[in-house]
Amino acid sequence: MIEEHVILVDENDKQIGLMPKMEAHEKALLHRAFSVFVFNNNNELMLQQRAADKYHSPLLWTNTCCSHQREGEANIEAGKRRLFEEMGFVTELEETTSFIYKAPFDNGLTEHEYDHIMIGYYNDTPNINPDEVADWKWMTLDAVKEDIKQQPEIYTAWFKIIFDKFYQHINIVK
Repeated sequence: MIEEHVILVDENDKQIGLMPKMEAHEKALLHRAFSVFVFNNNNELMLQQRAADKYHSPLLWTNTCCSHQREGEANIEAGKRRLFEEMGFVTELEETTSFIYKAPFDNGLTEHEYDHIMIGYYNDTPNINPDEVADWKWMTLDAVKEDIKQQPEIYTAWFKIIFDKFYQHINIVK
């Protein structure tokens, strides 16, 4: 299997290089990423529980999918690719905002990402990839917000940051 690389970027999201994904996380270098939020017609968010063998944040709940763009891949194209790889479906996506965050993990790795937030809509049952996703569910944004207050330890770092600082960019009623 070919080692996955991430796109190293500066604070303006300008590409400055490529690096193996694990090395970038070990060195806490800023790299491009995305977070996809898929809603249904009831304005509920599809959450996923990360698979148990993920290299960080295993079994934590998070947004519908997230990952890293490949070199030469547009943000929307990357979001659609990964949505299909993780959740087994594709839908139209729209980019809403982006932000930089840094989150160290107990295993010595650090996410330091220039994260692009994308929104999409879907009403069916996903066909989850068990290598990536342990479980999934629909929740209203209000229920998620309350659950994060009650049980912050069951959610990923980036998901909590997005809910705290970028709520207005995902709370888009269709």
